[in-house]
Parts: sequence; C-alpha cells; structure tokens
Amino acid sequence: MPTRLTPRQILTQLVSFPTVSRDSNLPLIDWVEEYLASHDITAHRHYNEDGEKAALFAHVGPWEEGAVVLSGHTDVVPVDGQPWTDDPFVLTERDGKLYGRGAADMKGFDALAIWALVEAQARGVNRPLQIALSYDEEIGCTGAPPMIEAMQKVLPKGSAAIIGEPSMMKAVTGHKSGNGYWIDVWGHEVHSSILNTGVNAIMEAARIIAWENEVNAEQRVKTPTPIAAMFTPPWTTLHTGLIEGGTAANITAKHCRFDFGVRAVPDETLDDWHLRLMAKVAEVEAGMKAVVPETRIEVTERFSVPGLRPETEGEAEEFIRQVTGDNATHVVSYGTEAGHFQFAGYSAAVCGPGDIAQAHQPDEFITIAQFEAGTAFMDRLVTRLQEV
Repeated sequence: MPTRLTPRQILTQLVSFPTVSRDSNLPLIDWVEEYLASHDITAHRHYNEDGEKAALFAHVGPWEEGAVVLSGHTDVVPVDGQPWTDDPFVLTERDGKLYGRGAADMKGFDALAIWALVEAQARGVNRPLQIALSYDEEIGCTGAPPMIEAMQKVLPKGSAAIIGEPSMMKAVTGHKSGNGYWIDVWGHEVHSSILNTGVNAIMEAARIIAWENEVNAEQRVKTPTPIAAMFTPPWTTLHTGLIEGGTAANITAKHCRFDFGVRAVPDETLDDWHLRLMAKVAEVEAGMKAVVPETRIEVTERFSVPGLRPETEGEAEEFIRQVTGDNATHVVSYGTEAGHFQFAGYSAAVCGPGDIAQAHQPDEFITIAQFEAGTAFMDRLVTRLQEV
C-alpha cells in the first residue's frame, strides 16, 4: 500500500524545492506527479514556451463537470539579500511557526490541496475534486491563463475554484485588477554642460514617475465609491519599484527603463488607466522630440491580472462559507489567479491558510495553528464531496 503523507510531510517536500520564478519548477512538478501516481491519480502537465516550467492539474472522483478546483502556484520570490535565520528551503519549526520560503505564499495551501486530493481518492467522493498548480504567479499571474485553457481541454470543467492565497482561512470574494508595464525612454547623449541640446532619458522618465505621485495624491483625497471603499487603500494606485539607466554623471542619459504598475479598484477599468498612461507618455515624448526628433518612449505590457468581482450567490463563496462558517465580507488589494478563473467562467473565491503579511518576507512563516486550520478545512471539504 502506498504511503499517504501528512500535510506537514508534503509541505516539507515542497519547501525543499527552490522554485524561484526565475528558475525551473520541474523538480517539484516531478515529485508531485510521482506522488499522485503512487495513489493512482493521473496528473497532466502544461509546459511554458521554453519547456523549463510546467503547470500540473489532476481530477479525482466521477468523470463529470462541476468539480471543486483547488488552485495554487508553485513559484516563490527570491531570498537574495534577505537575512534568514535558517536555510529558507528547509522547513523549520520554531515557537509554533513553520518557517521557509513559500510556507505562507503559498506552498502551505499547495501541500493541503495535494493531501486533500489523495484523501478524496482514498475515501471516494460523489462530487469531483481537481487540483491546479501553476507557475509564474509571482511575476504577474502569467502562467494561469494557459494552464486554465489546457485544463479545459483535458479535464471535465470544474465549477467552483478556490484559490488558496493566504487569507487566514477567510472567504475573500473580491480583489483589485492590475497591469504591469516596462517603460523604456530613449534620449540623446550630450555632455551635461550643454544638456539643453540633449535629452536626458532619466529626467524624462522622472516626469512620468512624478505624474504617478500626483495621481496617487489626487486619488487619496477623492471620496471613494461604495465598491472602492471596501478596499485598503480605497482607491486605484500607481507604482514604480524598479528603475535603471544612464552612463555617467556628466552625460545626459541615453536610456532609462522603469516599471509601471496599476492596481485598480473593480469599478474602474484597466483600459481607462492604460489610456491615461499613454496620454502622459505622449505628452512627455512630444517634449523630447521637440529637442531631438529621434528620441522616443516605448511601453511594453508585462502582465495583466483581471480583478475578482464579488459574485451574487457565488458557488465558490458559498462552498467556502459552508465549510468555514465565515459569513463576513472580505476583499484584498493584491491580485491573485482567481480573476483569471472567474474570467474563464468559473465561480471563484480566495481562501487559504496563513497571513499575507508574511509573503515575500525574510523568515517567512505560517503558524502551526493556521496550517492545522487549513487541514481541518480540507478534511471537511472532502467530507462534503462525499456527502453530495
């Protein structure tokens, strides 16, 4: 008889794989696929374009539509430069907490989902259960759309998707949408003593970044709409976190690249914010070309994450509430893959163990109490699928 690992043992294995988004996740996928196969569960893969990463999905129970889908991502953020107390890729227990990269975000949920799938296979269920493990969530949820499309070609379509981002086991039914861009500003180099004849790409980029600050200040003082008021902060935000450029202190910069991000409340559209950005870019570019016509600004979309809209009598929300007993309303400002599932026609909600405040932090942890709460949730979930 094959060994049925505990959730803790599965989490120990998952954390041991350093699945930073810049690297392959295939060793983890290999392990999960082999473990599921040992319990007569057939898993399917969808590879990314270069074949270095793969999503994995599987189905247990009656071969019919209407499954509950447990969805998580396998990638984690880097640990470079962070002061970890112990090896971040070794699950370590201290003071009622389990430490390790991804323990909260979100290998804790992944471990529980794998455990639940094996439990459902062993116990037998009358309503099917599916698991979906993606890649590249941490760089803009870019792995979810092709995974969801591939799933629907291989498995009967599920109906209620539970995305297990850390929510302290609360039912989260709404989150902001988000767009991410690279903006490349191409200027004209001259000696800084005659900067009036050149175009400094860094200083021109700064005009767009300054505009971000102005917009954020305007947004902050607006009276939020009822939908926006549900979020923290209750407005759409613009952000730049990375910038590089220039050659020397006494040369006007020829090139500057920076990131530009939008997190929009659900009653504002990413298309409208894209138009506002492009209008500002055109304004700055016109000023550059007036000095040197060959200068330009290029805007490249990195990712687009649809928001999660609260559903009227949503199946995923109702299912989570029945299992957890949580009847409060919860929304978050970070993005998840739930919006992609909802866009693809699934009812979707977010519910997972752990605190999002621990995500991406040095000494990331999930409390044992939260992990046990997640285990109890999965046990009750499987029981409900048996009773249907």
